[in-house]
Amino acid sequence: RGGRGVDRRKTLDKLMQTTTQVVQVLDSVEYGLTDIQEYYANTGAMVRAMDDIQGGEGKVQASIVESYSRNPRPKKLNDALRLEYRSKLLNPKWADTMVSQGSGGAFEVSQRMTALVGWGATTKFQEKWVYDQSAQTYALDEEMAKRLRESNPEAFKNILGRLIEASNRGMWDADAGVLDRLRDLYDDIDDEIELGSVSAKRLSEINQAQRKR
Repeated sequence: RGGRGVDRRKTLDKLMQTTTQVVQVLDSVEYGLTDIQEYYANTGAMVRAMDDIQGGEGKVQASIVESYSRNPRPKKLNDALRLEYRSKLLNPKWADTMVSQGSGGAFEVSQRMTALVGWGATTKFQEKWVYDQSAQTYALDEEMAKRLRESNPEAFKNILGRLIEASNRGMWDADAGVLDRLRDLYDDIDDEIELGSVSAKRLSEINQAQRKR
């Protein structure tokens, strides 16, 4: 009591070398695995650290337990992530409702794109269909992209940036045409934020004319 903690890294490393299962308990239906960064930043990071110290062969697995469920049973992490992406980020009704909330809703979409990359980096959840549909829904759909960039330009920039980052880091095997379009959109919104919408629009017109040559 009253003392300070002692660094026992050797003890921690020994435990991490002999454990192959991480369990994350969810205690609220309101906040899921893709809603806040603590889950991938803590549970995901622990899975990655344990797997790395054991040779990086994917031996370490994670299970999810929903304590609020009537009959809580462990679920595989990837199964839980797939379900959550289908029911939230890639659900057309969820997407429309969230973006309709304006700046705050755009921010929430943006945060979930960050979480997608976070889970990919820590637990290697890197399923192409999730990235493909995210790009189509929030970036390549002109009406949706317009709503996002008008309500929260920084959030839209982050959505694009995370998709490009996922491709650059080998998490997403994006089609070349899709990736080119994402990069063009990123350059445009970056100019808009830095220069203002009028100047950025003129610059975008010049860039588009040059691309067609």
